[in-house]
Amino acid sequence: MNYIDGFVAAVPSANQQAYIQHARLAAQVFKEHGALRVTECWGDDVPEGETTSFSMAVKRQPDEAVIFSWIEWPSREARDAGMAKVMQDPRLQPESNPMPFDGKRLIYGGFRMLLDE
Repeated sequence: MNYIDGFVAAVPSANQQAYIQHARLAAQVFKEHGALRVTECWGDDVPEGETTSFSMAVKRQPDEAVIFSWIEWPSREARDAGMAKVMQDPRLQPESNPMPFDGKRLIYGGFRMLLDE
């Protein structure tokens, strides 16, 4: 089964267009280095929790939205090789394509798929 990298972050609402531009370039780079698909979602119905929530996890501020995204790879091995190339790609270096959000509050991880129906 394919391998998934998942991401959750808080993005200033005023930066939505900058985020889209950033994400489009990143998607191009990830796909050039082996990703099958890159999906970006802007929070539309993200309830506040009492114990846990997406908003709490990324310390969302009132002027921010939660993004939820994932990258699909053909395998963990393809992801490891592709991600190493992505991290070295000059198009995604902070000086050439700065993140339009606080990267310190980005949550990410790699996931082995269990079910895909």
